[in-house]
Amino acid sequence: MSKTPGRPSWILIMMVMLLIVLAIVMKFYIPQVTTRTDLEAEHAIRGVLDAQAAAWNRGNLDAFMEGYWKSPDLKFFSGKDITSGWEATLKRYRDKYQGAGREMGQLTFSDVEVKSCGPNDAWARGRWKLVKSKETVEGLYTLILRRLPEGWRIVHDHTSAGPSPAADAKPSP
Repeated sequence: MSKTPGRPSWILIMMVMLLIVLAIVMKFYIPQVTTRTDLEAEHAIRGVLDAQAAAWNRGNLDAFMEGYWKSPDLKFFSGKDITSGWEATLKRYRDKYQGAGREMGQLTFSDVEVKSCGPNDAWARGRWKLVKSKETVEGLYTLILRRLPEGWRIVHDHTSAGPSPAADAKPSP
């Protein structure tokens, strides 16, 4: 019986391709294991968001801002505006919610999802809702957080707002 030339190389190529496919499947389709560290990070990050909402609802912007990285490199994206730095972000909040004739309202976060990106980085996303005496505004947010010596802090905030459900409602015929 004669050997077909090239056959062993064909088998080798098929085996390598199979290993590559298996590696891809394992990387992207098998759920990642949640570690104790991930759960601790998620708990701490949810604590930051809970503390922010509580501070906001007390009208305490300084305490609310403790959830943010106190750095000129902090980024806050909202609508068409980009605010750089902790001080500028605090000023933006003061001007928008504590200026003359302004009201802070009651803030809630919902549908919060937190994912670890490593031992010192994570992202969180969800919905926010702000109920004020004359209007309700709500939207979505995505946050990038970093574990710093003082704890988890928001280093990047991308927040969007949309009309409240009442503004979307059409009058009944």
